[in-house]
Amino acid sequence: MRLKTARLNLTLPNLPFEIGLLPSTTCLVGGAVRDALLGRHKPYWDLDFVLPEKAVETAKIIAHKYDGGFVVLDDARQIARVVFPQGTLDFALQEGETLEKDLRRRDFTVNAIAYNMRQRKAIDPLGGIQDLEHRVIRMVSPENLQDDPLRLLRAYRQASQLDFQIDSETRNTIHDLANLLPNIAAERVQNELTYLFESPLGSKWLQAAWEDGLIDPWLSDLNREKFAQIATLETIQQFLTQKWPNFGSTTPKYLMLAKLSTLVSSDPDIAELELEKLKYSRSHIKAVVATVRHLPRLQILQSTMSLRQQYFFFLDVKNFFPILALRAIVTGVAKDIILPMIERYLNPQDPVAHPKPLVSGKDLILRLNLNPSPIIGELLTEIQIAYIEEKIFDAEDAMLFATDYLANNWGK
Repeated sequence: MRLKTARLNLTLPNLPFEIGLLPSTTCLVGGAVRDALLGRHKPYWDLDFVLPEKAVETAKIIAHKYDGGFVVLDDARQIARVVFPQGTLDFALQEGETLEKDLRRRDFTVNAIAYNMRQRKAIDPLGGIQDLEHRVIRMVSPENLQDDPLRLLRAYRQASQLDFQIDSETRNTIHDLANLLPNIAAERVQNELTYLFESPLGSKWLQAAWEDGLIDPWLSDLNREKFAQIATLETIQQFLTQKWPNFGSTTPKYLMLAKLSTLVSSDPDIAELELEKLKYSRSHIKAVVATVRHLPRLQILQSTMSLRQQYFFFLDVKNFFPILALRAIVTGVAKDIILPMIERYLNPQDPVAHPKPLVSGKDLILRLNLNPSPIIGELLTEIQIAYIEEKIFDAEDAMLFATDYLANNWGK
């Protein structure tokens, strides 16, 4: 059944200004029109208007009259933004002599539908509505993809977000133009990859983008097994969050970081270089590199770590453990090894994963008449391990243990 233009009137957001302020030829374009036709609702607006003239002036009038923020984004191309608490409105001067020429400059037909709000009429010269009906991402032209090669990767992101297929001719063209993507700023590529990592259907389309040559310039150590692991990560994450709803709460974006750590090189130094090339934040790089570095320690386990081993492991991995736990299970580490460690990690009172010292270094110096030296740190560590092994139970026990440890290991 054909999509009805009338649905736009039902699904477009209530704008914070009178549409009578818009010139009669003003059109809403892009993703907002596409989403309205599909009945997709977003809590935050991101609306783009095209005007044949006075784009910046119209934006300024609306911002002034309705107390919105106002900024000129591109003075040469006459693009301005009005900001309201509910979202942003961008006003751009029409590119080309007609609206159709403007629409023909866009990336995909589903994003090249315009809607005149004053006339309540859709303008669809490229068959975008029909492609919406068929749930297809189709390029407007190869030249448009070539003009902005980020559009090559954006096709897979939008297919993921909308649960669409990519037209075969479009996909072939993307494959032929894949060598252009490294010319794009790394931050923009990273942004598209992050969308794919965070989308429920992203794993499928991330692999498709790799098969078409778009990922190798950024992440070179890829194979089908890694993409299979990414899909499994989501299943394991669901299992763990059902068992422990607070799993991963200490590690923002832990599922995305687990996917990223799957795709980077297994050599932590090379992985760090790959992430730096893609301009990831230092916190994300630190989390992923730590995962790559420490995962082999779990993968070689044939049985549960001793309490001492677990103590040092948790000290090393800190808040990155949820990423490691996901990766470990997916790569075949036995659940009866990992799940008890997760239980410890999620218990803030657990002395192995979250040690709380019985005594301080100052206590040791004063009570045992010691000078500040590396032995203080060694004593504190051994006291903590004795505590988790239930050899001591309180501060007084800790002092007696320290006295014996010094006598047996450092002489009287």
